[in-house]
Amino acid sequence: MLEKKKLTLEAAKRRKFRREIVGKLAAYIVLSIGAIAMIGPFLWMVTTSLKEPGQVFSFQKNWWEEWIPTSFVWENYIKPWSVVPFARFYFNSIFIAVAVTAAQVGTSAMAAYAFARLKFPGRDKIFFGYLATMMVPGAVTMIPVFILLRYLGWVDSYKALILPAAFTAYGTFMLRQFFMTLPKDLEDAAKIDGCSYAGIFWRIILPLSKPALATLTTFTFMGTWMNFMWPLIVLNTHEKFTLPVGLAYFQSLHHTDWTLLMAASVMMILPILLVFIFNQRFFVEGIKLTGIKG
Repeated sequence: MLEKKKLTLEAAKRRKFRREIVGKLAAYIVLSIGAIAMIGPFLWMVTTSLKEPGQVFSFQKNWWEEWIPTSFVWENYIKPWSVVPFARFYFNSIFIAVAVTAAQVGTSAMAAYAFARLKFPGRDKIFFGYLATMMVPGAVTMIPVFILLRYLGWVDSYKALILPAAFTAYGTFMLRQFFMTLPKDLEDAAKIDGCSYAGIFWRIILPLSKPALATLTTFTFMGTWMNFMWPLIVLNTHEKFTLPVGLAYFQSLHHTDWTLLMAASVMMILPILLVFIFNQRFFVEGIKLTGIKG
């Protein structure tokens, strides 16, 4: 009887082990297919940027010849700088993305500190009212904001791209939730030592909130860098165009230079890749630590 029980337990363990192996293998296969599907367009963009114009849509006998160019044309990464004012577009995107990111992170951190740590009449009601603005789609406020900027004389200027985006309810909400998880003992100790609210915010709250700040910085920079619609609406001067709008220079009604367009697109995504890689460890940690607490 004991031997039969042992054999039964061993068989059950083997079946459980096999199920686990099959489950892990299936998960790896699904994740690998998803990874290939995600990275496929990016690889096609890179390989197309290194082809000659006539090879982009040419039919090849072997499938790998469609992806791997017969000769690498590195000049495609040099031509965009002379064909269009690509350097100017790059400078505009960097300047606007850095300015908007700094403004959003700064205003969100100060507002979040006030809503999380300071006590004043109507604090929660004001916060929930501010939070309710997230329910309004951007397409609804686009026209009123444009009319307001026209009355102010800010259309076709950097101010029209930076100042309306300098405040965000999402960033305030995210940082507030993170600030509320920080221990109050450190804040009380700083008050006993005579530290002001500004000193507590600068010396205690911000150094302890690097994960949340890095997460908001990554989201804001990537969103601003890839923004296309708003710069297209408010800008008229070509010298002030950002990269997403400037890429339209490579397209026309009768002809599109796909090799130069793909090369410019590769150079365009490099900054956001660097920002994401640099902030990745803070980004992941911020996602884990930022909870939703009331």
